[in-house]
Amino acid sequence: MLRRIMIALMFTAVSMFAMNFQTASKEDLMSIKGIGEKRANAIIKYRRSHKIKSADDLKNIEGIGDEIANNAKRGIKNADTKSVSKRAKKSVSKKRKSVASKASKSKESAKKKVSKRSKSAKKVAGDKTKRAQSRSKKSLKKVKSKAKKKAKTKK
Repeated sequence: MLRRIMIALMFTAVSMFAMNFQTASKEDLMSIKGIGEKRANAIIKYRRSHKIKSADDLKNIEGIGDEIANNAKRGIKNADTKSVSKRAKKSVSKKRKSVASKASKSKESAKKKVSKRSKSAKKVAGDKTKRAQSRSKKSLKKVKSKAKKKAKTKK
């Protein structure tokens, strides 16, 4: 009688920890110790073409060994899934901030480059106009001097 009660209790305990890997969500899979986002995605991909009847079937998936399969079988969860998800959210927000800061820095450097280029272009254009003006003055002087010479020779 005592044995039957112990067996029933063990069955109840195992069924409480048992997870249906065929229908479990990504978050449920990630709550198991040793399964992160990549392994959860691998399990989801594997179960599209194969049936997962027990935790032992997880060993067929690349990257999942005996230890993780035993954790899944026993229902060993991560220490604190809430803190893990909070840490993941923080790291994602940090990455977003760093990407945004890099983007703003690159925008600023692009603006500086454009302003330098426009300044140099203006300078070159100014130099060209100055050159053109001096050339036109020189040519005007030449024309005037030729006109004076012609006028002197006509007299």
